[in-house]
Amino acid sequence: MPANSPPQAPVALITGAGRRFGFTLAKALLAEGYQVFAHYHTSRDGIAELEQLGAVGLAANLADLNQVLALAEQLKQHTQRLDLLVNNASCFFNNATVDDQLDHLTAVLNVHTAAPYLLIRELAPLLRQGQTQQAMVLNITDIYVDSPATDYIAYCAAKAGLANLTQAFAKHLAPHIRVNAIQPGPILFLPEHDSEHRRKVLAQTPLNVEGGLEPMLAAVRFLRDNPYVTGESIKVDGGRALNI
Repeated sequence: MPANSPPQAPVALITGAGRRFGFTLAKALLAEGYQVFAHYHTSRDGIAELEQLGAVGLAANLADLNQVLALAEQLKQHTQRLDLLVNNASCFFNNATVDDQLDHLTAVLNVHTAAPYLLIRELAPLLRQGQTQQAMVLNITDIYVDSPATDYIAYCAAKAGLANLTQAFAKHLAPHIRVNAIQPGPILFLPEHDSEHRRKVLAQTPLNVEGGLEPMLAAVRFLRDNPYVTGESIKVDGGRALNI
């Protein structure tokens, strides 16, 4: 690149970017000047809006590991470097759902553990070419990785696997790539959560409020912008992990 060429925009891939935190993070990074690749599965709820803002939508079923590998190859066709990989996609299945069909168990384990493993492995060469001070992988885990819920056994185990991957890859990819995690708590209730569920959860949360997505964005910025943090996991939960 000639010395007088303007710096290229940093590049991010976010899985599960079509809604909730993934969507909000994608919009925030676009506003900061990132080139954002927004992964989605079947739902394009927020993808069209992100594309209008300049993002590139990439479709893949992360429960299918061949599609995960294809997603990595798609990204390589679009960019030769990557500054931020966010493994955010999730499928929140309870025991009854997982036990109903083996496909649901496969999805829980692949989406939360196997797919992030493959994406980190396949995209590490692009992360090493990132032009920020240190490229970073950010894994979104859960406060239940430390104290699993008995009605979401497979989900908690898969997220715990992602937490372990965070530490292992932090050691393996240092010093050129940092790997960190965020453990969200009651950030944003789902539409199916009734008032009694919300009251019970907030009663168990010392800060006694639904967090919203801004605290998650603040945690992302802290981990991204602090070059001396790797292998770390930050709870963004209003203190709820203290009571589970």
